[in-house]
Amino acid sequence: MQSFENQIAFITGGASGAGFGQAQVFGRAGARIVVADIRADAVAKAVTNLQAEGITAHGITLDIMDRAAYARAADEVEAVFGAAPTLLFNTAGVNSFGPVENTSYDDFDWIVGVNLGGVINGMVTFVPRMIASGKPGHIVTTSSLGGLMGSALAAPYSAAKAAVINLMESYRLGLDKHQIGVSVLCPANIKSNIAEASRLRPAQFGKSGYVENEDSIASLHSIHQHGMDPLELANHVKAGIEANQLYIIPYPEAKDGLRTHFDAIVESVLPLEADPEGARLRTEALQNWAADRAKVFMEKQNAE
Repeated sequence: MQSFENQIAFITGGASGAGFGQAQVFGRAGARIVVADIRADAVAKAVTNLQAEGITAHGITLDIMDRAAYARAADEVEAVFGAAPTLLFNTAGVNSFGPVENTSYDDFDWIVGVNLGGVINGMVTFVPRMIASGKPGHIVTTSSLGGLMGSALAAPYSAAKAAVINLMESYRLGLDKHQIGVSVLCPANIKSNIAEASRLRPAQFGKSGYVENEDSIASLHSIHQHGMDPLELANHVKAGIEANQLYIIPYPEAKDGLRTHFDAIVESVLPLEADPEGARLRTEALQNWAADRAKVFMEKQNAE
């Protein structure tokens, strides 16, 4: 995708931070913007600010963990703009930090529910509609550098973000034939209000094993106040879409650490001479399956 004029962009977490930066950058590039966010007051403010710039914008209050609400939001987009989105930004996310051994069920349910479940809901809701429209499109899902390695202080967050990376790789492979590109954004710290995510934690996820108070919020703010500006990050996203990149990682300070981490993984693989015949048989079996036997999994889809 090279032109964003008159594209319809649906942005979760679009009322602030990285999401609002995307709304500004793509709105200024000519896209029609749907701001989806759980905070109704923030949605209204974001839409007002976008419209003041002359950007066509519509707001929807949305809990991305609510699948029925997500379906209603998709219907609303089509009612307002007459079509499904051609740009989908799964940007909303939450974080919470504490020792992995103290993590409660509620911590997992909330953090994984938003950061992975919310992405799944966005994909299952919109991908079939995007395919049915027959129009080229692009999907950008925000993961994190934290999704590329484990964390003793952010285990549920890192686990969810790792799953998002893998999921986007899979959708990238599956959606290419439909002319829908897929990118995964892996930022480090962003100048945003994500440090205050715990204030939005629903009551049903109230039993946390972590310290969540004004001191913990202030601690996180000390990181994010020096993060990348959302507009700068969104411009990197725009360039990534134009280049059809799978990974968008505009943080040069991360390169050496990632190389060390993934070199250790590659070095843990046995050399071919350790089991040449077994490697040959396993490889041939997978190649033959992909060439012939895998077709059985497409029969239902083709029949439909």
